[in-house]
Amino acid sequence: MKKSKLYFINLYRALSVAQWCVLVCAILTFITGPEQLWLSIVEIVLFLVLFTLNILEHKRREMDIREYVHTLNSHMDTATRDSLVNIPFPMLITHLDGRVSWYNQSFAEIIEGEVLFERNVTEIVEDLNWSDVLRMQEGISLDVTYRNRKYSVMGNIIKPDPKRDNEYLILLYWLDKTELTEIKTKYLEEKTDMCVILIDNYDDVMNSMEESSKPQMSSLIAKYIHEWIGDVKGVLKKLERDRYVFIFEHKYLEKFISEKFEILDHVREISIGNKTPATISIGIGCGGENIVSNEEYSRMALDMALGRGGDQVVIKDEGQFRFYGGKTKEHEKSTRVKSRVVAYALKQLITTEKNVVIMGHKSPDMDSLGAAVGLSRSVKNRGKDVHIVCGECGEAAKKLVLAMRSAGEENAGLFISPEEAMQLVNEDTVLIVVDTHRPSLTENPELLKKAGEIVLIDHHRRSTEFVENCSLVYHEPYASSTSEMVTELLQYMDNKVMLTKLEAEAIYAGIYMDTKNFTFKTGVRTFDAASFLRKHGVDTVEVKKMFQSDIEHYANKAQIVSCAEFIHDNIAVALCEQELSDTMVVVAQAADELLGIEGVEASFVIAPLGDEIIISGRSWGSVNVQLILEKLGGGGHLTVAGAQLKEMSIEEARENLLSAIDEYIGKQE
Repeated sequence: MKKSKLYFINLYRALSVAQWCVLVCAILTFITGPEQLWLSIVEIVLFLVLFTLNILEHKRREMDIREYVHTLNSHMDTATRDSLVNIPFPMLITHLDGRVSWYNQSFAEIIEGEVLFERNVTEIVEDLNWSDVLRMQEGISLDVTYRNRKYSVMGNIIKPDPKRDNEYLILLYWLDKTELTEIKTKYLEEKTDMCVILIDNYDDVMNSMEESSKPQMSSLIAKYIHEWIGDVKGVLKKLERDRYVFIFEHKYLEKFISEKFEILDHVREISIGNKTPATISIGIGCGGENIVSNEEYSRMALDMALGRGGDQVVIKDEGQFRFYGGKTKEHEKSTRVKSRVVAYALKQLITTEKNVVIMGHKSPDMDSLGAAVGLSRSVKNRGKDVHIVCGECGEAAKKLVLAMRSAGEENAGLFISPEEAMQLVNEDTVLIVVDTHRPSLTENPELLKKAGEIVLIDHHRRSTEFVENCSLVYHEPYASSTSEMVTELLQYMDNKVMLTKLEAEAIYAGIYMDTKNFTFKTGVRTFDAASFLRKHGVDTVEVKKMFQSDIEHYANKAQIVSCAEFIHDNIAVALCEQELSDTMVVVAQAADELLGIEGVEASFVIAPLGDEIIISGRSWGSVNVQLILEKLGGGGHLTVAGAQLKEMSIEEARENLLSAIDEYIGKQE
């Protein structure tokens, strides 16, 4: 359609009848002109009359519109006022400072007749945080408790008069959600939690007793389990001789937590002729979508408890693990069945894959390198390519690496950097991770994503971070060191073990370091491993020389020890203000030296290392340094643990450590 045609259509719609008449008269007056004077006069008069009437009509319509708008606004104001007064929801209007301006009858019923006008609302509703209200400028939403009722308070900030720039009011709607909250609470309390109870060392305990006392031991443990459950309504079933399952409502979990799981102490204190103390581990699953999820959580929790040495309770929900107990040292297992099974499986993996890469933790120590060197010998015996990932390390580890490289041609390319390992690892590679189970602490976490098969061998107590997708896991927290575990594996992997003198000394050095010269966590199997290595030519003097240090190193260690402060009378904490050339080794040795001071049960040394702050913890066993340093993101064992802190100063690290110690001591008391 043409634009001219659209113009005339819009003009027709816009003009009223009176306006059309005026327009026609004007046209006729122009046509008749002066030839018919009388007719022109009549037309002019008619034109003027119609023109005047049109103006009056236009003004009248404007007045009607104004009156309609005014009436509509009046009705809207009345409707708004009626809504405010009669709204079924409790409503409160206040000034910015919290003074009450107005409230409706529904809100008056909440406050039970108290007069609030010009009073601050927080005087009556103490749970209402007014600073939180003022911060929520785009939409107020918060929960408030008043007179044992739960309310969801919603609202916004308004400006009632646009002409007044500084005048604002706050509208708050109060929705009672007490019943909804109670229903939700009841639903959560009645959800089903799963609990698995395992006697950690059933066989060892029974084997250490007279035959006549064994039934009494079983009945005593069952008695304590039933007493622990008490009046909790649930279902307890004995699945095996050393395993129970307990199903109960979630509301009883807080009761168990508040009692600090005293069943752990009761079972441990049983003494009826058993040479080995009995301990139990408990895994509890809660917070899952259904009972199947909680059953899976309970198994994960029990695995975590066993991975941390047993004799403790672990609670697993959707978001986290919670730990209780873990006060005792791990008990060495007498059976070596697991070592034999793992050795066979590892031998099969090595045989079927193309090459093997062994990786320890960052800044590898003698235990990490010793275990890696021992495994490399077994791989070489099968004609497979093997490499050990080794980045920056301490002085003792450097001595071992240099000695291995100069020992023969077969060791020339044994040690590679983390960057070189990225080029070697692929889907045909077996990646063996030793002396750590935390991906973030490995030399190169990216290798875990590239390897076709992953084997994990570690002795540290399990943390919440764990290497996933492992084809084979050999994790024994009772072992003194990873080198001890590898020594046992070697004896089952090869009919005739062919270790060189240097390789045997490397493994022995790992055991020597982690046991602090066979002092900590040393059991029968530890000495068996040392005896086996001694038969392969270990020179204990040469091993001792690996740990020799220069006078500067010794002076640094003495300086750290001299500035130690004592916390709670029996815990020593020392700071090393500056980074040293061998910080990792000095810090660990200084922590060991502090334990030699009379009255010291635990020691911690803090020092800077690059852009991190490291903490090394040691204990005689009465203080669990692992639980303390786990609060700072670290881990380890009951007697030996460490942590690495980022983005904080050494003083901040000290304050965090002292807070963790205070929290631990408070829980123990």
